[in-house]
Amino acid sequence: MALGTTNNFKEEAAEKYQLTYKTLIKGLTSGPLLHVDETKISIKTGNGFVRVFANMQQVAYIYNETREANILHTLRKDFTGVLVSDFYTAYEGIQCSQQKCLIHLIRDLNDDLLKHPFDEELKWLARAFAELLRPMVQTIDRHGLRSRFLKQHLSAVEKFYQRLRKLAPRSEVASKSKQRFEKNRDTLFTFLKHDGVPWNNNNAEHAIKAFAALRQVIKGVTSEAGLRDYLVLLSICETCNNQGLDFLDFLRSGETSIADFADSHKKRCRWRNQVS
Repeated sequence: MALGTTNNFKEEAAEKYQLTYKTLIKGLTSGPLLHVDETKISIKTGNGFVRVFANMQQVAYIYNETREANILHTLRKDFTGVLVSDFYTAYEGIQCSQQKCLIHLIRDLNDDLLKHPFDEELKWLARAFAELLRPMVQTIDRHGLRSRFLKQHLSAVEKFYQRLRKLAPRSEVASKSKQRFEKNRDTLFTFLKHDGVPWNNNNAEHAIKAFAALRQVIKGVTSEAGLRDYLVLLSICETCNNQGLDFLDFLRSGETSIADFADSHKKRCRWRNQVS
């Protein structure tokens, strides 16, 4: 297929599915859970950022000229759920319940330990956090993300912070780690109090990887308008993938509602099971 023909198809498809795309964004920013992450992109006019919104079933990519979180303030007017993110400071000013990605925190602690292998205070802090988190993960493995079972660990969190207050680190790296735990106390263990809230940002990171594959193809050679078209289609593609739907089947169906297409897909599957 010639490049011009491909671009025309992309533009026409992106236009056709604008309402589908806007519905995804609205659903994500008004739902009970929102994962967010961002990554850099080069286009013909310079550099910008693509931010991903995700939950367990839906994904939406949004282009922004800067990394600032202003777009979140605009889009989350109706959002009263839990925001899951990394430790990027721009998210701190968003007024909603938040859960910071504990995998990011573990990685940072491990990196510090590799750089400072003889820092006993840092070792204690990392070990104490690992001992605190391990039973929580075991509970999730047994019962899922259900606060009925997870809230039992809140007393262990309180004991961890009581021990932390008594720690007076002499090393700079251990002191900074202690301060980080104290600063983010209200956003590290939100998942214990809510049903269905993960303790990591894997949903958004997985979606970022999907965009990274596309970025390898289009980086530096697409316009802003062209990128926005790509993001509309990629949002629908990843949402279909998350729901076990075939993206090309959705395009061929003529549907513009992913929810309606999913319902018809389930009906077809039930019919096949009945006649087989």
